[in-house]
Amino acid sequence: MQRPTPEKPDIDEKGAQGQRSDTRLFIQLMCFGGCRDSKAAVETVKQSGLQAVVYEDINNPFGVGVLTMSEDPDHFAGPVRQLYQQRPFAALRPLHDLTMFGRTYSLGYEHDLNDTLFKRPRRTALNPDWPWAIWYPLRRSGKFSQLPPEEQREILKEHGTIGMAFGSADYAHDIRVACHGLDRNDNDFVVGLMGKDLHPLSAIVQAMRKTKQTSQYLERLGPFFIAKAIWQSKYEEA
Repeated sequence: MQRPTPEKPDIDEKGAQGQRSDTRLFIQLMCFGGCRDSKAAVETVKQSGLQAVVYEDINNPFGVGVLTMSEDPDHFAGPVRQLYQQRPFAALRPLHDLTMFGRTYSLGYEHDLNDTLFKRPRRTALNPDWPWAIWYPLRRSGKFSQLPPEEQREILKEHGTIGMAFGSADYAHDIRVACHGLDRNDNDFVVGLMGKDLHPLSAIVQAMRKTKQTSQYLERLGPFFIAKAIWQSKYEEA
């Protein structure tokens, strides 16, 4: 007997009212140690023409980070890789534990899917009024995946309520990307928090500690990259 042909998986991102997208934005944070001239790093990134942010690591006097973004994963195997083969990056030490890479995703009820996947993450990362940043990966426990969808939504809603409160007060703004199979430590998500001051970013992490997701369903959190942007590409609405 011939086996039935398996149904093709539906891997599109979906939003409200039938919105769909077969592309998403990939975001990578690469961090380096041994940088004694942050200005040289900025100039090299500027000349590359890449859409990017250059950070200085406040916990490492010789640490820098570069955030790059593109809908095309070939971008990271080509122009971004070539960037890091140039000076000063070629002489720096990559900090692999602080390397983060992921893709934007939807939950299925977004009113503007294009904004969620492509525009909002860029606006957030490239906003000159929000230079402070905390980036970190996380992995949920397997127990969370086994919960009924309704219970998962309630747990995530608690996080969302806190995030919206901090965002509407202009205290903290987030970027969340999925990194399943894209992370060397097998994490599930990467979170970036941005704002005009550092303390509110710490405060939202503290507030999240009390949620059901963080207190009961996280297996791993961090390491954390705490930094301030010293250069950002200009964001232009397409």
